[in-house]
Amino acid sequence: MKVDAIIIGAGAGGGIAACVLAEAGKTVLVLERGRSLSFADVPRDHLRNHRLSQYGHGTGPDLVGNPRVFNGKVRNPIQGGYNNNASCVGGGTLVYGMQAWRFHPLDFKMASTYGVPEGSSLADWPISYEDLEPYYERAEWEIGVSGSPPAPEMPARRDYPMPQVPYTTKAKRLLEGTRKLGWAVQATPMLINSVPRDGRDACIECQHCVGFACPSNSKNGTWNTVIPRALATGRCTLEPQSFVTKLRKSAGGRVTGVEYRDSDGNLKTADADVVVLAGGAIETARLLLNSKIGGDAVGRNLQGHYYAVAGGYMPDKIWDGQGPGVSISVLKFNHGNDGVIGGAMMSDDFIMLPIHFAKAFRPPEVPLWGQAHKDWMKCYPRFLQVGGPVHEIPSAECRVQVSRSVRDKWGVPVASLSGTTHPATVDTTRYMIGRAKEWLVASGAGSIYANEPGLGLSAGQHQAGTCRMGVDPRDSAVDLRCRVHGHDNLFVADSSVHVTNGGFNPVLTIMAMSYRTSDGIVGSW
Repeated sequence: MKVDAIIIGAGAGGGIAACVLAEAGKTVLVLERGRSLSFADVPRDHLRNHRLSQYGHGTGPDLVGNPRVFNGKVRNPIQGGYNNNASCVGGGTLVYGMQAWRFHPLDFKMASTYGVPEGSSLADWPISYEDLEPYYERAEWEIGVSGSPPAPEMPARRDYPMPQVPYTTKAKRLLEGTRKLGWAVQATPMLINSVPRDGRDACIECQHCVGFACPSNSKNGTWNTVIPRALATGRCTLEPQSFVTKLRKSAGGRVTGVEYRDSDGNLKTADADVVVLAGGAIETARLLLNSKIGGDAVGRNLQGHYYAVAGGYMPDKIWDGQGPGVSISVLKFNHGNDGVIGGAMMSDDFIMLPIHFAKAFRPPEVPLWGQAHKDWMKCYPRFLQVGGPVHEIPSAECRVQVSRSVRDKWGVPVASLSGTTHPATVDTTRYMIGRAKEWLVASGAGSIYANEPGLGLSAGQHQAGTCRMGVDPRDSAVDLRCRVHGHDNLFVADSSVHVTNGGFNPVLTIMAMSYRTSDGIVGSW
């Protein structure tokens, strides 16, 4: 098979790349290792979902035959340390929490703003917020974002295409707290239809957003927006359950296509003028390493997000069952905090499953079962939590490599994850936990507590950084067009290219970067 472009991965970045290239008249083959899932295919089980996957999740990859190695130990996709993202058509956008944040302008120049901590690989992006701003707006309007005008800490811009989701009971209490503190707030921008749009219904305010598929099809991901547009051109072919084993090269080293296993396990090849990698920061790095493409920077600077979270109990019931659950945010502490680098956005949380509450917030003096545990669980309707993703400080030693001894079901060396974030990330997390506690106290909560942060690796569903963008091939993997250095027809359109991962959920930046990269491919064809 010969096409104009092969795209590996049908998630946030790959879905957009497929749409842009197909609508520009190019023939496109999209190879996605996961299945194409309907709403009925995704579990509604509180014990088995992509938010709490200890017992399974159903959103891929399969538990057998897809191991990774984490700090020397073999892990399957539902074990701690695997750092799993959903593997299906739409990728994480099928089950994500939909928070649609732009990165702050200072997020693009962390090194020049704060200096470079010893032992870190902190660097500025080679592009600015202004370079990405039109693509942020394009993602907000083409994929579909609901929200209010941004807080003063962010640049003024065009309003979102849909109004914000309503404030919940807990958000109204948190709003009272911010008024006491004098903090500005923003309604959380969400990739969800707050009103009917594009032939799909509005959010029905169910209790199962993050980790689950949407019963009203109002959650906006690539699987129900740009991928259908790409397929409608007649120039895009989507092959689910197709795993790319390696990139094919000519004798001169030019990338000519891919080798892959199809849904029946047959070994196939496909050729293309352009190949776009969009498998996520872990799998994209793994494919490049197994294909022996790219320099020493490939796989380094793996990042995710530490979460600065605090919880407490209100004097009365605040649980109202109104989804999605996230509706109010504070951006005051993303930058400008004395003694720490960067910061974090803080918000209320999605509706927490009771089992998640029991696992994540049980005080040490409360037993795991029995009457005392049941008595404590009665606090659940009064529980209030706030927090957000901390801007991690990258380390070149936090990385993806390929295992020398562990292989997947196709015999391909698996990803081996190792290292930790930089200690400065722990300092920032501890500072932001203090701000979360402050917000809870002002809102009327008591018995407030949080887990003490420590050094670790936190790739997870916000994984980024393993093919960072830059000018110098010695410390970056792709150039300013997101082409792999030394390969003029090989591009990366996922979070791998992020130099830093912001103090926000990164999906809107992944989408904006994919629009920018894909436009560049079309413009140079």
